[in-house]
Amino acid sequence: MIQPTRVRSLNAADPRPGDYVLYWMQASQRAECNHALEYAVRLANRNRLPLVVYFGLTAEFPEANVRHFQFMLEGLAETRRRLEARGMKFVLRECPPDEGAVALSGRASAAVVDRGYLRIQKAWRARAAKAISCPLIQVESDAIVPLEEASPKEEYSAATLRAKIAGKLKDYLVPLKERRPLRDASALDLESSSLDDLPGLLARLKIDRSVPASPFFKGGPGEAKLKLRRFLKDKIDHYDHLRNDPTLEATSGLSPYLHFGQVSPLSVALQASQTGGPGLNAFLEELIVRRELALNFVHYNERYDAFDGLPFWARKTLAAHQDDARPALYGAAELAAGATHDPYWNAAQREMVLTGKMPGYMRMYWGKKILEWSAAPEDAFRTALRLNNAYELDGRDPNGFAGIAWCFGKHDRPWGERSIFGNVRYMNDAGLRRKFDADRYVARVADMQKKRLPSVLIE
Repeated sequence: MIQPTRVRSLNAADPRPGDYVLYWMQASQRAECNHALEYAVRLANRNRLPLVVYFGLTAEFPEANVRHFQFMLEGLAETRRRLEARGMKFVLRECPPDEGAVALSGRASAAVVDRGYLRIQKAWRARAAKAISCPLIQVESDAIVPLEEASPKEEYSAATLRAKIAGKLKDYLVPLKERRPLRDASALDLESSSLDDLPGLLARLKIDRSVPASPFFKGGPGEAKLKLRRFLKDKIDHYDHLRNDPTLEATSGLSPYLHFGQVSPLSVALQASQTGGPGLNAFLEELIVRRELALNFVHYNERYDAFDGLPFWARKTLAAHQDDARPALYGAAELAAGATHDPYWNAAQREMVLTGKMPGYMRMYWGKKILEWSAAPEDAFRTALRLNNAYELDGRDPNGFAGIAWCFGKHDRPWGERSIFGNVRYMNDAGLRRKFDADRYVARVADMQKKRLPSVLIE
């Protein structure tokens, strides 16, 4: 089912004859459980036209590097095969995404695009809407409850959004039927870059090469399905009480795949809901409420990636304690190398550098300590965001921006006042040791480093 609340016209152009319907796939990089793709298929079938799927590959995405590009391209190569098996034409062009969409729309009767929530993604769609002369229709496919349906404003916390989402889930937690295009598009002659030689394509792109690909994560919908199957079989029953223990790897590991749209949150939620286990509610809280709270944050808060986008109370209390003595001060190079006095923080940083992923509980601790070890809270915010975006496969997205902001008070409440943090929540290593065997976590990361130790430090 494609709910009308997912669909929005981005321009006022009238329908017209054309050679095909165009689906501009940018955020939802998958061939399954993709509302935008299925809307485009139905539109093409209604007009007896073939369907062209376009992806714009730009080297200019802010803070993206080889690690991100390889993971994304691995997924796109698999998605291309799945689309072509359904009779669609996949076109990859190395250009700003909006420019390629405008060029391909010249022969299209209509164009469909998925939804992005970040500033740059909105700008691409806004520019294309002004230049495309056929209808441009946006279909939201990476939120379970469409953003404005969930809330018309920036929410204070998960608690305020949770109640709004809960009443709407029955209307949106429904399967999406897949249809095959009636007209085969394979014979269409459209210029496209090849995904058959990923190393060659990566070598050609003028991108940041300071962070290499992860040796632990491979991109693609197939990999996401495998991780989901293992999680639902072996881990979800214990998710509610084991997810914060980084020694057990009790989480799904799906966040990089959700980041690149290689797996649908709806598909994940529907499959998880069939288990009915004791960990289900905790998992759906993270997948739906917390994830869509992050979408809400970056959509309604234009300063989502800046210190002044934090709540006033948090900025005020941190400013009041800016001159408090710090137990230590570390520069960017020491932090990037995981060379602090804290073995637990170092392990978290080194795991992120090595694998492209950090356990969620450790990321909270990691961000809090950067605040504690920086001369000014504004400096700490910039450093945390920069490191997270450089090394995390799921950095540079709503969850990443919201997660860093949380460490500085966003989506939280004022706590008891203390040095440096003021009323912002504090975390320490004693808390880690109470929750899990923190020394075992350090040993696990050290063992990972011995096996695969790349040279990855950003200056």
